[in-house]
Order: sequence, then C-alpha cells, then structure tokens
Amino acid sequence: MIRFPNSKINLGLHVTSKRADGFHDIETIFYPVPLCDALEIIPAPDRVFQFDASGLPVEGEPAQNLCVKAYHLLKSTFGLPAVRMHLHKMIPAGSGLGGGSADGAFTLMMLNDLFRLDLSHERLRSFAGALGSDCAFFIDGDPAFASGKGDRLEPSEVDLSGMYLVLVVPEIRVATPDAYRMVVPAIPGRSLQEVTRLPVTEWNGALNNDFEKPIFEKFPMIGEIKGKLYEAGAAYASMSGSRSAVYGLFDEMPHLPAFDDCFSWQIRIT
Repeated sequence: MIRFPNSKINLGLHVTSKRADGFHDIETIFYPVPLCDALEIIPAPDRVFQFDASGLPVEGEPAQNLCVKAYHLLKSTFGLPAVRMHLHKMIPAGSGLGGGSADGAFTLMMLNDLFRLDLSHERLRSFAGALGSDCAFFIDGDPAFASGKGDRLEPSEVDLSGMYLVLVVPEIRVATPDAYRMVVPAIPGRSLQEVTRLPVTEWNGALNNDFEKPIFEKFPMIGEIKGKLYEAGAAYASMSGSRSAVYGLFDEMPHLPAFDDCFSWQIRIT
C-alpha cells in the first residue's frame, strides 16, 4: 500500500497565551498543499518490523519518527502484526510545512485500511492527537481554523484554487522551543476567519504571523526571501508556522529570482 502524505501552510499564526502545561494557545488556519512525501507500508513477511527512509534528510532517530510512533500506538491497542515501512521524503524536515505530522497521520490511516480496523475519522483524529498537536488536521485534510495547541479544528471557507503557490525553504533550522520563547503572547485585534474572507490582495498587513518579527531579526535571510517574493509580484507572502519555510501566493505563474542554497517549489493550486 502506497499513499502520499501532503504538506500544509499556515495562513496567519497568533500566539494568544501560555498555558499552565507549558504549551501555548495559538490561532491559525491550516491549508493543505500538494507537496507530498511517499509512504509505503506492507505486511512484514519475516514478521520483523522495519522502517527505512530515502529522499531528503529525515530528522532524529528512527524510533522517534512519527510513522514509527503511529505504528506502535496502534500496535499497543490492536496487536498489529509487524510491517515494513518505507518513507521517501520530499517535504523538507523542520520547515513548518507539517511533513512529519502528515506522515504520522497517514500511517494511522494506512494501517486502519491495511488491517481493516474500521476506525472512524473521529477515532483516527484522537489517535493522531496523541502523536502531535497538528497531526489530526491531516486525517481529513480540509482547510481548517485551528486553536488551542493547534488541535481544536473547525472548518474554514478559505479557497486558494487557481492561485500559484511558491514555497522557499532555506537551509536554516529554527527550533520550535526557541521560536516560542521569542514571542510575547497577545490576543489579536482581528480574527483570522474575518481577515481571510478578504481578497488575498488585502491580506498583506492584515494577516500576520507572530513569529516573523523575532525570527526575521535573528535570521535576516528568511525575511529577505519574503521580500523577494513580494518583489516578484506575490499577492501575499508569509512564513509558514514557526520554522523556516516562506510561501508566496501569486495570481499568475511568477518569474522568480534565484534562491541560493534553498529548497524551492511551485504549483498551481487546484
């Protein structure tokens, strides 16, 4: 069985408060993007669990990979037999595009289908929530307004169909804990749901990512990428999440400058 875990971008991101458990409450809109990894899962003929990866570098030890954690989560509940898993990475790790979370969520869905567990989407979302705050989004994969730790999801009416999306990911690693330490939580003046009802051309200055100011100060190159996307004609450009990826939304196929030492990718959103 082969599936293609997709990525996401964040449309706006507000850090609204720090929680008693040490996490932060946020507000953002997750929007699915067709930049995908490839994940294959088959029953292990030798009854020995195996996980390997190819493509772009995968962060961390294999035991900490969310595909592996997802398998062991379901195995502990349903006694699954051993499988072989191969992950081909196309979504840059540590970029803020949700690739690891998508891999974990798709593993849950694939194991559900492979072993006919008949888990509902609600139950799958519950298992996904145990893997990470934004994993549940990838179970349904529709645009969603996320609050709490990113785990409370409501449908969003945002539709970017017909626009051209450009992703640029520099070789800079922004650690999530460091990013949150640089942000002062605050309640936004306007809701993301309200702002995203405006035309995309009116989002600049109204749809904000709270991480941009401190991260641009520490890593000027990330801010420069955003500026280059606007210079190339982007209707809107922003960091995605709290990491290093920057995206631009264009009305027409853009003519882009060279982004040295960066992963870059573009597609028309359908």
